[in-house]
Amino acid sequence: MKRLTALCLTLLLVVSLAACGQNGETPEEVTGESYAVAALKGPTAMGLVKLMHDAEQEDASFVNDYTFTLAASADEVAPLLIKGELDMACVPANLAATLYQKTDGQIVTLGINTLGVLYIVENGNAVRSMEDLSGKTIVASGKDSTPEYALNYLLEQNGVDPDTDVTIDWKSEHSECVSALATGAATIAMLPQPFVTVAQSKIPDLRVALDLTQEWDALDNGSALLTGVVVARREVVEANPGAVDAFLSDYAASVEWVNANTADAAALIGDYGIVDAAVAEQALPYCNIVCITGTEMKDKLSGYLQVLCDADSASVGGAMPGDDFYYGA
Repeated sequence: MKRLTALCLTLLLVVSLAACGQNGETPEEVTGESYAVAALKGPTAMGLVKLMHDAEQEDASFVNDYTFTLAASADEVAPLLIKGELDMACVPANLAATLYQKTDGQIVTLGINTLGVLYIVENGNAVRSMEDLSGKTIVASGKDSTPEYALNYLLEQNGVDPDTDVTIDWKSEHSECVSALATGAATIAMLPQPFVTVAQSKIPDLRVALDLTQEWDALDNGSALLTGVVVARREVVEANPGAVDAFLSDYAASVEWVNANTADAAALIGDYGIVDAAVAEQALPYCNIVCITGTEMKDKLSGYLQVLCDADSASVGGAMPGDDFYYGA
């Protein structure tokens, strides 16, 4: 028995030494990369601000080196990602699926970064349900991306034809919608946070008429309304999965800090010109900023994309993405 125990201990020692390697490195050690990352001016960028700030410090201790770009719309980001000028980007959820199809599977989703943040706001009291939008004009931005497809789906599910029963006035940026409300050119808009808070700061009587996340949940279709995800080029992922995991860990820590330190996070958000700090402080609790990865990410995202695909396959690039679209699932 003593000989058997000694033999087992010897074998364990040999295995442990082999796992550590001849130079004493552990399998967890990762060679860092330099990543160019883009985010849109909104909740996705808000969740990144702690990482953005810390990465700029001289004593930054991250495994990877990061360069961040803030953009006003996804149209600015997608071409740079496809051309390889960006390594990672925060984009609308359905755009990620469309880019996967457009690049023959060369785009991978790393995680969900924003749940539902869309709201119908009104300078009045005429809208109390999705059905009440029939016959109305809605200003909105995000055509051909998550906002349009989510709104169309919810309208259809509530018996309102988005092509004939309502007029949707599409703007290129959320700020244009806020301006239209502020000038009286529009009375109803679909806006995400933090732009809802921005609009309410300019128009005191503006009210949140509908929370589209609640409207989606009321359908009880087994899916969840999502807004944004973080994606990467497959070439980047396959070159160094360990460095990608380190990025996700850094991202998750940033999101956790932002959600736990509203005032300090709002100050950073203001410093980066994403939105005014005072607005950010009010809006952050309603922005649903997350960092969901792995199997949970796949379950939530695939369910959402399936709903969109069933309604209009073009909204996800013509077909559902394959399993290789979901990193780490």
